[in-house]
Amino acid sequence: MEIKKGVFYGVGVGPGDPELLTVKALRVMQHCPVLACPQTKSGEMLALNIVQQAMDVSDKTILPLYFTMSRDAEAQRQAHRKAVEEICGYLEKGQDVAMPNLGDVSIYSTYCYLMELVKERGFETQMVAGVPSFCAIAARLGISLTEMNSPLHIVPGSMDLDGVFQWPGNKVLMKSGKQMPEVLKTIAERADLSKSAMVQNCGLPTEQVFANLAEELPQEPTGYFATVIVKE
Repeated sequence: MEIKKGVFYGVGVGPGDPELLTVKALRVMQHCPVLACPQTKSGEMLALNIVQQAMDVSDKTILPLYFTMSRDAEAQRQAHRKAVEEICGYLEKGQDVAMPNLGDVSIYSTYCYLMELVKERGFETQMVAGVPSFCAIAARLGISLTEMNSPLHIVPGSMDLDGVFQWPGNKVLMKSGKQMPEVLKTIAERADLSKSAMVQNCGLPTEQVFANLAEELPQEPTGYFATVIVKE
């Protein structure tokens, strides 16, 4: 008898606060025997840390996935192919695999790259929405992201921001990281620091809030999970 193939789930776990995990996210991960978790060079699995605060994972197989931070496209593809090979090994045996992703699984998510490769291998995939980091940040700051007839632009901080600030509407600058000094300089020149705010590591114990960048700027280098909201 042919073994039923497993399903590969991408699960958004929110930006850091385990209380922002959805009921569906928890149900799916409780159902899956395997959790495929992104891992940093230091061995940290942040998405898994968030999940562990909301559910027991002691009976799960934890599959660490390492993804290079290199901008080299071929190095990224190799990391994706290696991860997919490991994931498909479990799917072939009929085991469902859930990959917890920070924020929402459809926004700058590594899962989406793997999903396409897994589909090519003939396996079913499903996405479970999560709370996006910028929505949690807006709530933390107590501000709106959109107003009537005004667009919202979500862009990486590494983009050409001179062009971005010519667009109408509010801007969310994600994954600024090492570019933060240049990002802040461009905001000062092209927009308005007094209408700009930043939250780093939203919902995590290391959270830092800068509600008005005209009054306070980060004094230390910001990490990967620093997001800036610039109001029009």
